[in-house]
Amino acid sequence: MMDSFGSIRTLDLAGRRLRIAHLPSLEARGFALGKLPFSLRILLENLLRREDGRIVRAEDIEAVARWRPGSQPTNEIAFMPARVLLQDFTGVPAVADLAAMRDAMAALGGDPERINPLQPVELVIDHSVQVDEYGSASAFQRNSQIEFERNVERYAFLRWGQSAFDNFRVVPPSTGIVHQVNLEYLARVVMTDDAAAGGAGWAYPDTLVGTDSHTTMINGLGVLGWGVGGIEAEAAMLGQPISMLVPEVVGFRLTGAMPSGTTATDLVLTVTQRLREYGVVGKFVEFHGPGLKSLSVADRATIANMAPEYGATCGFFPVDAATLQYLRLTGRAPEQIALIEAFMKEQGLFHDESSREAEYSSSLELDLGAVVPSLAGPRRPQDRVPLTDVRRSFERELDVMLRTSGRGSAGSAGAAVEAAPAAVEVVSAGGGTYALTHGSVVIAAITSCTNTSNPSVMIAAGLLAKKAVQFGLQTRPWVKTSLAPGSKVVTDYLAAAGLTPFLDRLGFQLVGYGCTTCIGNSGPLRPEISKAVRDGDLVAVAVLSGNRNFEGRISPEVRANYLASPPLVVAYALAGRVDVDLYEEPLGEAPDGTPIYLKDVWPSRDEIERTVSSVVRAEMFQTQYGDVFTGDQRWRELPIPAGDTYRWDASSTYVQRPPFFDGLPADPSPLSDLRGARVLAMLGDSVTTDHISPAGSIKVDSPAGKYLIEHGVTPADFNSYGSRRGNHEVMMRGTFANVRLRNQLVPGVEGGFTRHLPGSETMTIYDAAMRYREQGVPLVLLAGKEYGTGSSRDWAAKGPLLLGVRAALAESYERIHRSNLVGMGIAPLQYQSGESAKSLGLTGEEIFDVIGLAQAAEGAREVRVSARRADGSVKEFAAVLRLDTPQEVLYFQHGGILNYVLRQLRD
Repeated sequence: MMDSFGSIRTLDLAGRRLRIAHLPSLEARGFALGKLPFSLRILLENLLRREDGRIVRAEDIEAVARWRPGSQPTNEIAFMPARVLLQDFTGVPAVADLAAMRDAMAALGGDPERINPLQPVELVIDHSVQVDEYGSASAFQRNSQIEFERNVERYAFLRWGQSAFDNFRVVPPSTGIVHQVNLEYLARVVMTDDAAAGGAGWAYPDTLVGTDSHTTMINGLGVLGWGVGGIEAEAAMLGQPISMLVPEVVGFRLTGAMPSGTTATDLVLTVTQRLREYGVVGKFVEFHGPGLKSLSVADRATIANMAPEYGATCGFFPVDAATLQYLRLTGRAPEQIALIEAFMKEQGLFHDESSREAEYSSSLELDLGAVVPSLAGPRRPQDRVPLTDVRRSFERELDVMLRTSGRGSAGSAGAAVEAAPAAVEVVSAGGGTYALTHGSVVIAAITSCTNTSNPSVMIAAGLLAKKAVQFGLQTRPWVKTSLAPGSKVVTDYLAAAGLTPFLDRLGFQLVGYGCTTCIGNSGPLRPEISKAVRDGDLVAVAVLSGNRNFEGRISPEVRANYLASPPLVVAYALAGRVDVDLYEEPLGEAPDGTPIYLKDVWPSRDEIERTVSSVVRAEMFQTQYGDVFTGDQRWRELPIPAGDTYRWDASSTYVQRPPFFDGLPADPSPLSDLRGARVLAMLGDSVTTDHISPAGSIKVDSPAGKYLIEHGVTPADFNSYGSRRGNHEVMMRGTFANVRLRNQLVPGVEGGFTRHLPGSETMTIYDAAMRYREQGVPLVLLAGKEYGTGSSRDWAAKGPLLLGVRAALAESYERIHRSNLVGMGIAPLQYQSGESAKSLGLTGEEIFDVIGLAQAAEGAREVRVSARRADGSVKEFAAVLRLDTPQEVLYFQHGGILNYVLRQLRD
């Protein structure tokens, strides 16, 4: 360890003797840290504490300490997070990769036990519960039982991982959502380690990376962290730092206070729209200004949670008095809170009214008083719609959806809607009848880490439900309602407030503690509703309090999905349709025929705040998290396979040894250019990781469905793509299998289809890839802007690799997906500014050569692309090879980050 800046001090902090990398000591050396954004100060401390002259050098530290607002990101640094956070969809393949790396390490002659997490790793099982049963008192128990039956093999595998690896803990199912559990319990804010013999231990900021993109939620607590792909997270577990450029930091200044009638959800949808329009991909966003004092940590966490939706690496709020108040509220130990306060103030990381305003790369400002009630949809989180305009907006979007899907007239706007059927009559199982139309809300879900962590919006939903029941309103019979909180504390305080019976009366019974609808686990619609949607080719609607509403994600039968606050979710369940003006039209009628409007049931801000302050207690958090790792009897009695290496079961359809390390040579092969490649898919703008690697249901007639049937799995037991991520055979067949994917090689067709070139035969993308493999033809992908938006899904890179994809060529990339491509050895190529497939006249039918990849190790970042058409003509153009740091070049040379780490550990 080195200390070039004389910053290492041993201090008495809250009664403990601890070593720290003392940031204020740099002021004496001429570094003006008071102007540095708080988020960069945390990066600076991380480097100071880890200076070794090799991975972290004095010049790296100085690059951060002398950061200037106008500087472009050019300085590479090695950030080492203090811990890693996983959820089960991403955690199972991560553990499978680690287990396979142990096998590969043995094959290379190394010690398998060197594959072991070197820092705390926590996994929360939260993505597997589905809404199979709803609207009943038994829904939670039944869904929990089904979840366990479906996933027992995966859960046993995770229990093996818990016993085989050090520093690895698992929070069992039916506990909560990973980010809410992190916020309410796992986050330390300040970490400490054990003292070495005769010396003092270290104190340092809690930092993390997570395999879920919404890891950013913890930034609301002043903890710096963000989402990465599973492959990056695995490398971090094994001691590999995160290679990154010192980022630009966008300051977002908040002023004023939220007006009555608005919620934190309305605020975050406004922030998301503003920042996505501004452009913050790959940047830090730091919130500051006088408006901070009016926002609780729960409000801040709501904003920080949706950083992936506005495109930023993180949305950071510094530690202040509100942070300490939240830590007390959530039952953290008094001595830990005292340490946090002392450490943060000593380090200049505590924000208060005397704090100097930092300088930023650029700035935006928002008056909180200008926020209005809003939704976002019908397919992107940044598409905010004021509540006053939802009806008109849906009607416009409906016309577009009908025309682009080929189901309506291609004529003028409005023609498709006019040609659509008026209604489809439904006979319910109970014998009643009702009509479904375009715009009917068939799913209303209070779900997701974004909002269920915030007591104010959850209490608001309960109060609205109470008033609605007192007026005699009922939810519409075609609406599938659900309540899936992010922790058991939510149901505790709803019960303490006396609101649970009213939510139950409206069908919002507890269905589980997990992501459910937001991740695509909305479960099946009732058969008669599914039939009506199909028969009428209806554009049905989901309204959910989530953060994701991408096409095909929520339900394959629901085409329009809107994000809304929990109280608005209840309101739309009462109205039963989205094409309604909630300011002018009633939600329903009282038994005497009196129309009841939204204003009649909307709770006041004072009512919400009084209720929250009277029922949310620290004791609730202490009780619910007192034995959080124990689990129920089913979990405790799971059989745990023995051994430090895993005994793979060849007959398993859930967990198979991943093939990424099969036959891995001791040394990497030289880089080579790409020649004779065909286009597997030609895609447009805003293609999400859900389009590339869906998480939801598996269709029977899909390649993945056929594989499962061939292996004795009945459709009822298919589970989801997310739950099958431990089996590469399912996942490679599910790559590009989203039912809403639009591949320009097969215009007018939705789903995972392409043409095998040079012919015209249409087939599934998987079948075409396998035929190309037999022919020895490498593959490329063409895409537009924002390729790979959405979840931090490593299978969106792993799947294409297994299909034979060597490169992607896009107008721009979302941060995490570009990193994942590099991490799997796929070349991320980017058109020159202003160019695109359209401007270059590319059709996707060409044969591609990419020249210059072989020189990437020597620093080449421009490649020449040659596209040969069927008539023999050639289009040549330059593209950028997006290897953004020298470390990424090393990963690419080794064929991926895990190959690199494995070889390093062997040596």
